[in-house]
Amino acid sequence: MYDKDEKPSKTRRKKEMLALQSLGEALVDLSPEQLDDIDMPDSLRDAVLEARRITKHEARRRQMQYIGRLMRDVDPA
Repeated sequence: MYDKDEKPSKTRRKKEMLALQSLGEALVDLSPEQLDDIDMPDSLRDAVLEARRITKHEARRRQMQYIGRLMRDVDPA
């Protein structure tokens, strides 16, 4: 993506965070059976399940940001 010495720009970091949040929204939309088939940390699974219960718009937005933040630490392999 970028050199070791070069830090990503703020715009690139924001795009990466928005992409992770979008992926998190896709996880929230999965059925429980599909979610069980995905290997993920318990903290991320709990956050996804919690997001399903949240109905208030602002609270759900914050939860999606939290899911995106948790996903930064997950190894995609």
